[in-house]
Amino acid sequence: MKAELLAPAGNLSKLKLAFCYGADAVYLGGKDFSLRTYADNFTPAELEEGVAYAHARGKKVYVAVNIFARNADLGQMEAYFRRLKEIGADAVLVSDAGAFALCRRAAPDLPIHISTQANTMNAEAARFWQERGASRVVLARELSLKEIGEIHAACPKLELEAFVHGAMCISYSGRCYMSDYMDGRPANRGACVQACRRAYRVQTREGASDDFYDVEEDGKAAYVMNSKDLNMSAHLGELSEAGVCSFKIEGRMKGEFYLATVVNAYRRIMDGGNSDLLQEELLSCPHRPYITCEEFNGSTMSQAVDSSQTGGAYDFIGIVTDMVGAKPVVEMRTRFFEGEEVEILSPDENFGKKFAIKGLCGPDGPCADAKLVQAKYTFDCPYPLGKGDILRRRR
Repeated sequence: MKAELLAPAGNLSKLKLAFCYGADAVYLGGKDFSLRTYADNFTPAELEEGVAYAHARGKKVYVAVNIFARNADLGQMEAYFRRLKEIGADAVLVSDAGAFALCRRAAPDLPIHISTQANTMNAEAARFWQERGASRVVLARELSLKEIGEIHAACPKLELEAFVHGAMCISYSGRCYMSDYMDGRPANRGACVQACRRAYRVQTREGASDDFYDVEEDGKAAYVMNSKDLNMSAHLGELSEAGVCSFKIEGRMKGEFYLATVVNAYRRIMDGGNSDLLQEELLSCPHRPYITCEEFNGSTMSQAVDSSQTGGAYDFIGIVTDMVGAKPVVEMRTRFFEGEEVEILSPDENFGKKFAIKGLCGPDGPCADAKLVQAKYTFDCPYPLGKGDILRRRR
């Protein structure tokens, strides 16, 4: 079976963009019960529209209902499961055993995927969920290829999903209380403020003195709990051989430029594209230092202590929203100028092509400076661009 490329969708426009760039399925959250409450997320109407949009294109939508539920959540959650079944969601992601049981009663035909938050680390845990009706398990990020293979051998009919790209958590499979402790926002209820990404200073008190002294490296604070980013793009074949059927990209809170860049690269890698070029693509977008799973890096040291993340190699100029004849209509994201060279990010054969902006026109007519944020601009282009194509400028 061909592996599935699974992309994050933080809102409806990102859902459409993910499918445009080659995702086979997306995972998303509604306004409640999801572990990413700071993403835009989907209203009930948007959920219905997103599922219909996906199914019209032969794609799938998985809805995260993966908070650790409290008693007060259960009544509304039961109705939510029924509604997701009615609109045709392809599966729900749950991490809580109570939510799992509730879903089985409320919507018995709705497929259930076990979230990575459930910490599925071994074959017996996988078998436990399979025997109770789960169709898929999202594996814990801590597993090696050998362990994944053992789980697949023990449960060959159970679908296995694994994260292949994006942010990692310094805590065990995401179970963290730091956000709750420091800011009163519980991560396991979807409100993580990513306190682990901040720069910290350690102080020591010498003897009986009341003076405290900073413990630093190179005279600066350190990102002592800041994890590197996962990048398994060079090892998709091994993951597939181990039994993984769905390659998952992290990032429901990431921007549309990041989403398009990463989904496009993984789609092309999975379809046999130029590996060296596509590795450069993944290096070009904002990221922390990359790391592979423990199987390949030979170390559990995943902290990125020097800084939070790179700024990326490109400026996101704008996104094509329409065509007027042969001219693209581009919604501006970063200021650009007549005569500048830009590059195309596209799911089709125009990917990587460059051209100079000529004949620039804005809301008030011809101009030399596209400076109005999210205004629509047109210009001449030697290539037939499509809706969702992105223009970028190398820094």
